[in-house]
Amino acid sequence: MGKEDFRDHISTVNEEGKRVWIFPKRPKGSYYNKRKIVSYFLLTFLFAAPHIRLNNEPLLLFNIIDQKFVIFGNIFWPQDMYLLALSFILFIVFIIVFTIIFGRLFCGWACPQTIFMEMVFRSLEYWIDGDNKEQIRLKNAPWSTIKVAKRVAKHSAFLLISFLIANTFLAYIIGSEHLWSIQTSNIKHHLGGFISISFFSIVFYGVFAWLREQVCTTICPYGRLQGVLLDRNSMVVGYDHLRGESRDKIHKNEDRLAAGKGDCIDCNHCVQVCPTGIDIRNGTQMECTNCTACIDACDEMMLAVGLPTDLIGYKCIDSIEQKTGFQWTPRVKAYTLLLIALLAVLSTLLVTRKDFETEIMRQRGSTYTITSDGLITNIFDLSILNKTHYNFTLTLKCDEPGVIIKTVNKNITLKSGQHLEERILIKVANNEFTNGELKVKIQVFGNSKLIETKQTKIIGPFI
Repeated sequence: MGKEDFRDHISTVNEEGKRVWIFPKRPKGSYYNKRKIVSYFLLTFLFAAPHIRLNNEPLLLFNIIDQKFVIFGNIFWPQDMYLLALSFILFIVFIIVFTIIFGRLFCGWACPQTIFMEMVFRSLEYWIDGDNKEQIRLKNAPWSTIKVAKRVAKHSAFLLISFLIANTFLAYIIGSEHLWSIQTSNIKHHLGGFISISFFSIVFYGVFAWLREQVCTTICPYGRLQGVLLDRNSMVVGYDHLRGESRDKIHKNEDRLAAGKGDCIDCNHCVQVCPTGIDIRNGTQMECTNCTACIDACDEMMLAVGLPTDLIGYKCIDSIEQKTGFQWTPRVKAYTLLLIALLAVLSTLLVTRKDFETEIMRQRGSTYTITSDGLITNIFDLSILNKTHYNFTLTLKCDEPGVIIKTVNKNITLKSGQHLEERILIKVANNEFTNGELKVKIQVFGNSKLIETKQTKIIGPFI
């Protein structure tokens, strides 16, 4: 496998600590075509989701400011934070299980950073600046009209796309309707929104025009996490060193097996197409995002020289060295069972989740009063959260004889997603109390349909 000193530093930084710019060759092949299909689908979903409405709500909304979250048209409020917390834990466990089994596949196929970088920004770069060799020549060339024109065109396109991403990002936070108001109104009326869009546009431009693969190799915590999650049984993009070594250029009419040479013809195409600049033949590395560009490049060369493909492919170390496939180890089984258990708990909580959160509590610091007609009166605060997509006209009733419920407002309207607070008066005859208290059940009706029943306690004089 050669020396391991490559693991002492990342591929994008030289020995002096300076940035090494990566100019990967334009990828092509069957895996790349499949990645494009997945990427374009995810990009379409990403840009469309905040504008699609389901149950009169956005498909996805994460409004941290108003503490309102909408997932596939269902509203979640701070009272549902336990569900979001459990969902986050479930996501972390899923990532762990996924990484243990499939390695860093998410990074190469589904991560927004990779999709935007490889399928959008680098595609534009190839179109404007040309392939890797042309980009290197352009970088080293003196400034000229053509170079200035290409730089202006490329970075203008980068800024425009970053602006679109920033707008989409804000649509997920404040909602598409609010975003449209910011976009179409006078800037002075939405100065904060304008500053936010400008700020995030610059941030995204910096990420994709400057940081680029550094996000994956040095910033993203998931890239670091994979180092402790992967084992010899994890499926990764790997090089079959038993078959490939020793490397040597191919010669016409040569019997490589008799000459003691492996199938690797040392063409370096796998290195040239790598978006993080590593040599996959050195083994599994932290910088590898499992983008499969090296698989396509290697397969193309193997077919060209008449050698079997799959020298580089989805493999685990044991499948290379011991010729065994993926194994369901105790570690994988344990995490999988934990994932299933969490999924079952979350599903149960979602199914049993109430559409309303209702509290009826006596007004703080208050006691009972006696009216002129001898009735005992208590003041209560009604707090009700409507998690549905419908509006309701509320009425309060009590089946206990002699209990009268009055509201400060004659008509109480509870709108969709509204958290309503209302003051109510409960009156009852003096002779209904036992030891100075009376427990009653208050029924809350919405549009003449019972939606909640809450028990509370009325206080009165001891008899």
